[in-house]
Amino acid sequence: MHQPIDDHFLLRYRELLDAEDAAFDEVEHACEEGNRSHFDAEMVIWQDTVAKKLHFLTSAGIDIPALGVTAVR
Repeated sequence: MHQPIDDHFLLRYRELLDAEDAAFDEVEHACEEGNRSHFDAEMVIWQDTVAKKLHFLTSAGIDIPALGVTAVR
């Protein structure tokens, strides 16, 4: 692992989790509304937040084998 798990790491990861949760809520609401264009737009935002979270983790040296994502070394 490249980066120690410290308060800064945990704070940033919590921010990323909260952003992902908020984005997913918007996807869920758009799906419930049945508005396809709104759903598609929110899906892109949610996917971007997931990608940012995964990038943060792999940059910190955390491997995510279930997804075939390996930390950059």
